[in-house]
Amino acid sequence: MADQRRTERLDQPREPRGVKLPRFDAEAFGRWSEGIARGMGTANFIVVMTVVITIWFVWNTLAPADLRFDPYTFTFLTLVLSLQASYAAPLILLAQNRQADRDRVALEEDRRRATAQKADTEYLAREIAALRIALGEVATRDFLRSELARLAEELDEMGQRRQRLERRQQEKDNRQERRAHRPNDGVGLDEPRDDLDGDLTRDARPDGTAPRRSEG
Repeated sequence: MADQRRTERLDQPREPRGVKLPRFDAEAFGRWSEGIARGMGTANFIVVMTVVITIWFVWNTLAPADLRFDPYTFTFLTLVLSLQASYAAPLILLAQNRQADRDRVALEEDRRRATAQKADTEYLAREIAALRIALGEVATRDFLRSELARLAEELDEMGQRRQRLERRQQEKDNRQERRAHRPNDGVGLDEPRDDLDGDLTRDARPDGTAPRRSEG
């Protein structure tokens, strides 16, 4: 007795005692039950069953008495229909349970995909918001066009100003050349001044007044 107790282990289940039922493939049996349930749920099954019951009634009513295998009250037919109903109900329930399992798996998969899609959508929304914030600090096309137009106008103005300055410088150089070739008769001629000549030449006096010109 003690040896038997020592051999028993609590971390392992006991082996079932009594009659061992034959093992079968549950998946194959489930597919078979679904096939029967689908067949019983069609119009062909109802038509065939109606035809068989009608023939049964006619044969056991109009046939000779020695050929009738189920006379009125049709006890055997009642037994067959009872057996059919007793087996059809569990088969239909089994098919429904398998379909419910498939629906649950599909629902879990749809939920997982919806969660992943929601996470992706939120990530894209955050990225788009970040891009919009970043683009708010970037120069737009209209701004660049306006700045380029302003720079072009400034360059045109600078070019025109440079041309005027060069033209005036050339005129001044021409006047100086003509003055250098002109004979000096001792008479001081006042030369018209322009913008390039700047301010009038100041005398070295402390008060900064212009020198007096000799009267001719």
